[in-house]
Amino acid sequence: MSYPNKEQRKACWDSRDRYWECLDKENIKDSTIRPKACLEFRRAFEKSCPTQWVLHFDRKRDFNVYKEKIQKEGYEPIKDTQ
Repeated sequence: MSYPNKEQRKACWDSRDRYWECLDKENIKDSTIRPKACLEFRRAFEKSCPTQWVLHFDRKRDFNVYKEKIQKEGYEPIKDTQ
């Protein structure tokens, strides 16, 4: 397995950031939804980053969106059913 060098990591992170900006602009919160306006950015993201990194960053964005929602709206604790 080869590891990305500094330039490759920067290219990956930059393409990830551009893709996430496009999703934010399109108001897409779910990483499984791929709007047409962002397909070019998604392809660049997938091309620039190792597959495992893409999966990790998708999960990370979903978690960040969830965390932001909880901070804004709060949460309803699970009620004890016993």
